[in-house]
Formats: sequence, structure tokens, C-alpha cells
Amino acid sequence: MKFTAAQIAGLLAGAVEGDPEIEVSSIARIEEGQPGALSFLANPKYTPYIYSTTSSVVIVNRDFVASEPIRATLIRVADAYSAFAQVLRLVEQFQADKKGVSSLAFVSDSSRLGEEIYLGEFVVVGQNAIIGNRSKIYPQVYIGDRCEIGEDVVIHPGAKLYAGTKVGNRSVIHAGCVIGSDGFGFAQQQDQHYEKVPQTGIVVIEEDVEIGANTTIDRATLGSTIIRKGVKLDNLVQIAHNVEVGENTVMAAQTGVSGSTKIGRNCMFGGQVGLAGHISIADGVKLAAQSGVGSSIRETGGIFMGSPAFALSEYKRASVHFKRLDQMAKKIQELEQKIESLNR
Repeated sequence: MKFTAAQIAGLLAGAVEGDPEIEVSSIARIEEGQPGALSFLANPKYTPYIYSTTSSVVIVNRDFVASEPIRATLIRVADAYSAFAQVLRLVEQFQADKKGVSSLAFVSDSSRLGEEIYLGEFVVVGQNAIIGNRSKIYPQVYIGDRCEIGEDVVIHPGAKLYAGTKVGNRSVIHAGCVIGSDGFGFAQQQDQHYEKVPQTGIVVIEEDVEIGANTTIDRATLGSTIIRKGVKLDNLVQIAHNVEVGENTVMAAQTGVSGSTKIGRNCMFGGQVGLAGHISIADGVKLAAQSGVGSSIRETGGIFMGSPAFALSEYKRASVHFKRLDQMAKKIQELEQKIESLNR
């Protein structure tokens, strides 16, 4: 698979500076460039490499100014990082262009399969399930009864979708995800033992969602656990029953959201954030890594840190004193002893 600089520039609405007919057939980091490779420069920290790289073509920002001669052909674009991401998406599409149903897949007679789909080896599709056009289901995926998979969906190996799960168009579910498993619902009885509360709801994943490897999303006790369109969840995220995650919210790895919590739009959570149940988070909230949130946050666009989490500005002021707590405790103890001595 080869492309000329001119073809790539046409795709990215960019301008070629150098040889428009030079070809590339691979992609490389700018510091590891090689002839025939395409690289990009977006972070100024990597600028020195553009003068030494042997990559044939480099995508740069339109306003990039060179201070030395450059051997590579440049493609100038409005945003080099976004443009390179677009190239990577196209490469991924070429590499993953699989179609057909494996003879080793099991498909229920009552299910409905769209056109140009791919079902890999040992995929199981349950009764009355629907798989939309051009969706790709990789080996060992389990799709339970009555699941509805939209168009252009990609489900990677080993993911498990319990009965009734709905997945919107163009969503991606990575390897090992479990979607629609029981919520953690148990009622303590008078004799202190626990009775399981049946979890009868489903999980609804809207369009353009991406769910990282080994993430779990529990189905609702009643109704739906909902992941709104554009949400991006990292690996090892836990979403409990009846949670709702708003549009375009992103969560880093090991974040855990307890049951019935409602999260607004455009939120950003760092790694290992923990949220208590039955609370709400306003739109645009940012939570630093390892923040613990025990009550609702109603301040739109607020930034919070710590456990328990509080406003970032307050946290930074308080953190100045955190490291001195031992000294402060000793000083207080000395003052108490002096006061006691004076009193005597």
C-alpha cells in the first residue's frame, strides 16, 4: 500500500513542500524515521528530530518555521496531530477490512445479519439478535439474545454482551469487555444474610462510543444503564447499574462509578477516580487522578482533586501544608507543653 505526498495532502487538505510524487508505504515516529515512512511533528519538544529524520514525508503545522534545511518532504496542515490521526484511522480501516461469516461461528436462526459484516471464529450470536451492516465481530465474542448491534460497529476478541444490550453505530468495544452483567444488588435480611435483587434491565450504548479493554458495564436493576454518544472509556473502567454517562465524557483507566450516578456531558476523569452512588456530576467537570467523590457536584466546568475531592485551587493551597503536617504537629505539641508549664 503506497501513497504519494500529493495524495496524502489532498486527503488532508494540506500543502506539499518538496517532492509531491515521493511515495510512502509505512508510518514511523519522527525520531525513528526511515526512507519510505510517513511521520508527523506536532509537539515542539520533537522539533530537533525533523532536521535529522530519514522519513520521506513529515506532516507539520501550517505555521511551522524551519531553522535548518530539511531533507523530508513536508505536508503543511492546520493541525498536524489531528491530520496524522486521520491517516492512522485510514490505515486501520485498510488493515481491518474483513468480511464474511466463519464456518466456526454459531448464529441463531432467529437472528438478523446485515450486509458486508464479519463474524470470526467461535463467535456466538443468540436468538433474535440484530447485527447491522459492515459491523465486525472478532473471534470468541458472545452476543446474547435480543442484542442490537448497529452499523459499522467493531467488537474485538473475547468481549461478552449479555442479553438485550444495545450498541449504537460506529462504536468500538475492545477485547475482554463484559457488558450487561449483573449490577451489585443485594438486600440484607433481618438475619444478616443477603438476598440477591434481580437485575432485569439492559445496557444502552449510543453512537460513536469507544470502550477500552476489560471494562465492565452492569445492566440496570430496572430500565437502562446508558452510555451516551461520543463517550470514551479507557481500559479497566467499572460502570455500575443504572448509571448514565453524558455525551462526550472521557474516563481514564481504573475509574469506578457506583450505581445510579448521573454524569454530565463533556466531563473528564483521570485514572482511578471513584464516584459514590446516587449522586450527580454537572456538565464539563474535570476530576484529577485518584479523586474520590462522595457527594454531588453541581458546579458546571469545575475542576476537582483529592479524596474527598474539593476544588483544585483550594487543593493546591492546602497541599502546601500537607508535607509540613508532621512539623506542625510537633510545633503544636511544643506550644501545648509551654502553655501547660505557664499555667502551672
